[in-house]
Amino acid sequence: MNIQAIIIILIFIAAVFYVGRIMYKSIFAKKGCGSNCKCGVDFSGIETGKQNQ
Repeated sequence: MNIQAIIIILIFIAAVFYVGRIMYKSIFAKKGCGSNCKCGVDFSGIETGKQNQ
């Protein structure tokens, strides 16, 4: 096996690992998206009827 084939195989393995990692994160994601948009915040403990004084 020459060096060019080894390099191509390594690049292919790295690409498969990268795509697999992206797919794994999208399927088994944590609650929320991980950014600062507050989409994973639990609002169940907040009172809905806020009174103005």
